[in-house]
Amino acid sequence: MGLARKIAPCLWFDYQGEEAAGSYTGIFPNSRIVAVTRYSDAGREIHGREPGSVMTVEFELDGHPFTALNGGPVFRFNEAISL
Repeated sequence: MGLARKIAPCLWFDYQGEEAAGSYTGIFPNSRIVAVTRYSDAGREIHGREPGSVMTVEFELDGHPFTALNGGPVFRFNEAISL
């Protein structure tokens, strides 16, 4: 049997993904921020974000992977998740 793959939920935020990931990893034991990806100047006419601002935060909660996406106000944060 090969390596088991984990489902990684993606939580959509307007601008608060890094703050949320920091809060979540501070609450749950065995948790950490794995990587932070930032918006670049490329595609700015589409995403409208300042270069260097946080785009995604990959984090683990008790070893389970999650991604926080600062995707903007297109969708409102709610109980839905993407897998």
